[in-house]
Parts: sequence; structure tokens; C-alpha cells
Amino acid sequence: IHDPSDPMGKLFFNILATFAEFEADLIRMRTREGMAVARDKGKLRGKKPKLSERQQKELRRMYDTGDYSIIDLSELFSISRPSVYRTLSRTASTFLLGSL
Repeated sequence: IHDPSDPMGKLFFNILATFAEFEADLIRMRTREGMAVARDKGKLRGKKPKLSERQQKELRRMYDTGDYSIIDLSELFSISRPSVYRTLSRTASTFLLGSL
């Protein structure tokens, strides 16, 4: 058993930490390479949205009326508030597009 307070113990633990960091870097590198290969093959798509395209349009329409708050929409569609914000950022506002 090495004592981490003496010089040999410090050296031993530093070497162990270096190997652990090296192994973590290898895992990170292999993961990125695998994701790049999957992306090139078209296999890496990400998570599907919680709402269908029709539900997203309806959520945007309801939000644009101004009658519903974010909390109301999240309860109505049974999704979280961040999901409402993501959906609103993905869908273009018909109000803004209509005024252009």
C-alpha cells in the first residue's frame, strides 16, 4: 500500500491518474470517430420530436393567438416547458411570415 503523502506514493498515484486520463481520451476519440462514420452512413439522426408535425403546427398557431401561455401549452400537450420552447423555435411563426 502506497502512502499518497510520500514522494513514491505521489508518483504512483500520478501515473495511475495519467493512465486513467489517457483511457478516457481514447474512449472519447473512438466515440467521435464512430459517430462520424454513422453520420456519413446516415444512421445518426438524433431523437425524434415529442410532437407530430400537425401538433407542432397547432402549438405554434395557439401560441401566436396570444391566448395561451407556455405553461398552458405544456400542460395541454403534455410536454415540458423546454419542449414547448424547442418546438416554437423549430416552427416558423405564421404571424411573422404573413407580415413579410
